[in-house]
Amino acid sequence: MNTKMIEGLVGAQTNMELLNTPFRVYKEAQLKGDTATMERAMGYVHDFSGQAEEYRAKADEGTKQDAEDAREKEQAEREGAIQKRREEREELARKIEERRNEDKQTDTVEISGEGRALEENARAEGTDRKGADTDDRPETEPRAAEPPVWYTKIGETSLPEQETHLSVSV
Repeated sequence: MNTKMIEGLVGAQTNMELLNTPFRVYKEAQLKGDTATMERAMGYVHDFSGQAEEYRAKADEGTKQDAEDAREKEQAEREGAIQKRREEREELARKIEERRNEDKQTDTVEISGEGRALEENARAEGTDRKGADTDDRPETEPRAAEPPVWYTKIGETSLPEQETHLSVSV
């Protein structure tokens, strides 16, 4: 409730109660047949009813303003809730992206020119990077494939995510 509404309701009620006195005077003057007093009393009744009507209009205006304020407040709360949800979604998306990046961070190794030269010399001599002689192995024996190694931020090794392939035949 705002001040206009309260002022309008109190003013209208007070003027309606004040109507009772001149109306009672009007009835007494009517019984006596005093038309001048009747006209004067009806003038007061008319004045008080006019004031009551003005206060009623003020109360209506206060009611409309109160409803408009409530709508604006509700709209502001709604926009605040929407903004909060939007920020929560962005925060969640950022956290998910951080987790994905955390799991997939890799280190790159760049071999210098000297390292390449050593590797070429080792191949030319018939040994692999580990110093083992490659000529001892028969050609029919397949070379064991080593899975790639991934390192986390802490330096621990972790296995890469394995992709699953499903095939459905109908």
